[in-house]
Amino acid sequence: MSDDPDDLAVLRLLHDEYARSILTATSQESLSAQELAEACDASLTTVYRRVDDLVAQGLVTEATELDPSGNHYTTYEAAVEHIDIDIENGALNVTITQQSDVADRFTRVWEDIRRGDK
Repeated sequence: MSDDPDDLAVLRLLHDEYARSILTATSQESLSAQELAEACDASLTTVYRRVDDLVAQGLVTEATELDPSGNHYTTYEAAVEHIDIDIENGALNVTITQQSDVADRFTRVWEDIRRGDK
């Protein structure tokens, strides 16, 4: 196994069913913690714990959303396109391919804010 602690942390996260559920749910759309709790059949505490781990490893991003009443809340979105695990020369390596178009996601969020949409 690689000596990179991030590789081990990513593998541990992928082993956790809630982390996998959060990652796959947020790959389809940005979701709030409450929406993730419902989608993943998990408590809010579990969702926040796993989201913190996923964000720390760069697998999920956070964004602040504004609702029409002026309140704000955090949404989460998967930040990866691929996670590859390779065994080469006796070492296990994890390669994470980030979403390729961060600028487009930023533009979409900004346009939603200007329109007042979620």
